[in-house]
Amino acid sequence: MMSSEVYAELRPELFSSKSRKQSLDRAMDLGLAEDHFSRPVGSFVASDIEQLKMAIEECKRLILELPEHSERQKDTVVKLIHLRLKLQELKDPEEDEPNLRVLLEHRFSKEKSKSVKQTCDKCSTIIWGLIQTWYTCTGCYYRCHSKCLNLINKPCVRSKVSHQSEYELSICPEIGLDRQDYRCAECRTPVSLRGVPSEARQCDYTGQYYCSTCHWNDTAVIPARVIHNWEFEPRKVCRSSMRYLALMIPRPVLKLREVNPLLFNFVEELVEIRKLRQDILLMKPYFITCKEALEARLLLQLHDRQHFVENNDMYSLQDLIDISSGRLGCSLTEIHTTFAKHIKLDCDRCQAKGFVCELCKEGDILFPFDSHTSVCHDCSAVFHRDCFYDNSTTCPKCARMTERKHDDPPDPKDK
Repeated sequence: MMSSEVYAELRPELFSSKSRKQSLDRAMDLGLAEDHFSRPVGSFVASDIEQLKMAIEECKRLILELPEHSERQKDTVVKLIHLRLKLQELKDPEEDEPNLRVLLEHRFSKEKSKSVKQTCDKCSTIIWGLIQTWYTCTGCYYRCHSKCLNLINKPCVRSKVSHQSEYELSICPEIGLDRQDYRCAECRTPVSLRGVPSEARQCDYTGQYYCSTCHWNDTAVIPARVIHNWEFEPRKVCRSSMRYLALMIPRPVLKLREVNPLLFNFVEELVEIRKLRQDILLMKPYFITCKEALEARLLLQLHDRQHFVENNDMYSLQDLIDISSGRLGCSLTEIHTTFAKHIKLDCDRCQAKGFVCELCKEGDILFPFDSHTSVCHDCSAVFHRDCFYDNSTTCPKCARMTERKHDDPPDPKDK
């Protein structure tokens, strides 16, 4: 049964002025006056928490009874919010929490933001930053209350990314709920497709089923669907898969030429990007030996896609997403134009490293990244494409090198 003081505070018309004064005094103790968020001095006993719970239930009942959209109903809703915040505050008293905690390879950093509303990844309830202490993992961005830290049983996803930097490349590799013993694949909570005792939610990335605590119906682009079907529609994934994919998305781990070489026959944009990347790799030797290019830091224009200046066959999932949207083609074409302009027009040192076609000995200076040229695979000499393929003899430069090798006397040390 509810105490008269709390009940009087909620239904003042049923009590005398003396009772109202007593109720007001009690309300101050419960934190229902103007300073709703101040910390109480000392500790509350269990009876205070129980009375707050009863007051919350009474508020909920009154909200249903009062006329809809009336001022009294609005005031009661506000009071209900304050009561719940005060109850949460009493359940989670302020402690001297450390700024950094390390658990299961998570590196939890204490958050200082009080205005941002987050959801705890452990208990799935709201984190009230104004009155609760909470932490975020700096590696995988796992968020939780301070009280939930010691209950965490999921290791940091970043460690998986570090140890296993590869995607599941089968489309939704389902094994069946019966093979999971009708339990969540992560926390082992009993689940079923009927939602009793908990709804089974499938992750499109792993193909496994999860409970509603481990699967919040987040969506993400699935790498297997992109590589095999060139499909970018986001699909529902569990929380751990969402974090893993978010951390993996910029990593160049997809070798399309091996996984699905036929993709280049159907996606023209991929062929264009591959040609631009091949040209950039041919430009790279000019830049690393050019003082002006080093001072201008031209190669740093690709700092967010460092793999573009290292190889031409590895792609990240973000690369493929940007290719599909057209963003990568536009930006890479602009960078390609800037690089070519430096080599062919702006820099005398780079121009001096150009080639003259030794087959026709005509035309402008040639560079290996020009669209109308061909490069000898043995000596890297550059020729007009038409001249190179029409030539029935060997490469002139290769012939000279072979002849010079035969003319040089043998080294006595080789005997």
